[in-house]
Amino acid sequence: MVKVIVCSPMDSESEDMKSQLEPSPTKKSKNKKNKMDKDKDVAPQPNQIKVKVEVVREHPNKTPPIVGYFPSGFDPCKNYGDNAGPSEFQVYRHRNMNKRLQLVVRPTSSPVEFVGTSYSGEAAAVHRAMYALGVLDKEAGTLKIVPVAGNKIFRLEPKVKGIADKEPESSTVEEMTWKKKAAAAAQTTVLWGTKKAVEQAKKKQALRQDEGPDALKNLDVKMKDVVINKNALASTEAHISRNIPPYDASATTPQEAYILDKIILKGEWDYLEDIYTSLHQGEANFSAYPTFVRNRIGKLKEIKDEPEKKKLSCIFSYINHLIKFKIQHSFNASSAKGHKIPAILHHKFTTMFAVSESRRWSPLSPEKLNLLISYVLVLTLFSDEFRTDYTDIAKDLSMTTLPVRQLYEHLGCKISRQKDEQKNLWVATLPVPLAFPGLEQKQKKRKR
Repeated sequence: MVKVIVCSPMDSESEDMKSQLEPSPTKKSKNKKNKMDKDKDVAPQPNQIKVKVEVVREHPNKTPPIVGYFPSGFDPCKNYGDNAGPSEFQVYRHRNMNKRLQLVVRPTSSPVEFVGTSYSGEAAAVHRAMYALGVLDKEAGTLKIVPVAGNKIFRLEPKVKGIADKEPESSTVEEMTWKKKAAAAAQTTVLWGTKKAVEQAKKKQALRQDEGPDALKNLDVKMKDVVINKNALASTEAHISRNIPPYDASATTPQEAYILDKIILKGEWDYLEDIYTSLHQGEANFSAYPTFVRNRIGKLKEIKDEPEKKKLSCIFSYINHLIKFKIQHSFNASSAKGHKIPAILHHKFTTMFAVSESRRWSPLSPEKLNLLISYVLVLTLFSDEFRTDYTDIAKDLSMTTLPVRQLYEHLGCKISRQKDEQKNLWVATLPVPLAFPGLEQKQKKRKR
């Protein structure tokens, strides 16, 4: 059963109710005294009523009221004509689109009817607004606040009976593309968002500037002056074939061998400051981070150069998000269920590792899983000055040391034994120029 509340122009009784709800003119002058005696019961004045406010929550099995109003001034409570009876109210729901509602008011002995919809006109334009209805019972002394169904208020426009308007093929909201929705959301953020939200929206807009139509103007003229770097092109082709992060095979230093600016893009660094911020908050808890990161927090605290400390903290944060993304798309996803990856990184990971956004959970393919692990291992090299013990990162990746060692070798690393006071450690170092192992081809055994 659906309750329909139709609002008519305010009459004298409504004006009287309004005057009773409004505070007394002398109440403002007694505010200070009321604050002193707020524990005492104050008797209501003759022009005031004391009510108990009750908020009615939404129930999944019950439909909240539907509210309609007449901008034309029509009063459905009045009888028009000698034989006129009360107006009829009916609510219709679309057979295929459950969110489409239509409210129809049919006055008796009238050539017109009043129609309001939830998918066109004013209802579609203010779909972000939230509405509630207040019902005052003076006798019971209660004021009930009830949410309005679908957060819509229907504007009832007069229509001639028997002449139905052609229903639009799609609603105003459905016609909006994802770009229009993103632009509308960005505009709302600029107008009403917090300072932090506005800054994040500006950063996202700056990242999308290269995708706009202005970036494609005079593209042929710009390409004439471009010098093709064949070595870089060959490196890119090798990157695709070897399934590893971007690199420069002709680099003369380990820092330049793998291109950090192409692994962590310029606009992503601002979303990786969680560890750096926690370091300046005193006693921070890093228990939720991987073992590799926790084991190097002490080293991070000893760095005096703040830009270097911030850079290394961001690399640790990127490693954390990559590992948590891997866990979220594994069979043990519950251990990283509460971890929130920044939207800009989550979108990048989803695209780079070919994860389906339409499904709630989808596993990574073996090729994309190896690519993700390769990104993690390259960043561990940056973290440990290109000489890293891979015992703890193997634990974080839920792998044994042997396959991790093979992946380091696939990245061009050399594995060597380093004697420690307590035990022998196997470390991975990155020599330059990069030298990748040859791709071994298995020969099929001939049947004899």
